[in-house]
Amino acid sequence: MDRARRWLEPVLFFALLALLWQYGVTWFGLRRYVLPPLSEVLTAGWKAREELAANALVTAIEVAAGFALSVAGGAALGLLIHASASARRTLYPLVTALQSLPKIALAPLMMVWFGYGFTSRIASAVLFALFPVAIATVGGLASVPRHLEEHFRALGANPWDTFRRLRMPAALPGFVDGVRISTPLAVIGTIAGEFVGGDKGLGHLILFATANGRTDLMFAVILTITALALVFYALVEAASRLVWWRGLAA
Repeated sequence: MDRARRWLEPVLFFALLALLWQYGVTWFGLRRYVLPPLSEVLTAGWKAREELAANALVTAIEVAAGFALSVAGGAALGLLIHASASARRTLYPLVTALQSLPKIALAPLMMVWFGYGFTSRIASAVLFALFPVAIATVGGLASVPRHLEEHFRALGANPWDTFRRLRMPAALPGFVDGVRISTPLAVIGTIAGEFVGGDKGLGHLILFATANGRTDLMFAVILTITALALVFYALVEAASRLVWWRGLAA
């Protein structure tokens, strides 16, 4: 019963949203070029399905590459900050400051630095998604209870064994949360990069639809981006279940 309810509630909720979108346009007297009904959006998406699929594949590859680099780079940066007192005093404030910057304003710089193409869009995704992973890694590594460290020290464990058997497992739940946060950010960063320096991809397709006054196609692309982000998030969520102790109390 609980399992059926867990699936039924979101299905009913999104069905209600779909009905509101479809009929709310008429109820509230909205113009079609402002917000087309859902049926028109789906029709436009179906007619442009081949173009949507081709551009979605490009964006998916860019998101996957940027996300992988963000996770690897963020974990490495977090480990460095944790291991080095100098890095904690220098790099960590820099990471915190960069996290607070409006990154969309930096997206044009990616094109200047990395050129007009694939590399600049990957760099844009990394710019958006790297810092949550790094900050979560630092927080996770620092969350190990002191009494457990003392217990390992009393048992004569060397630093590598302490890290491998205690600190890394204790840090994984926080690291996983950082990865989950960075997943949609990698999608956002990729789309921002395609806005600025892309000749293909879903971001470029949004610009094409906007320039041609195709609001229905623009919403179809937005729905495709949303679906792509949900797929990536679902994959990350499935992988995060391997860290089965993340929901346990400390």
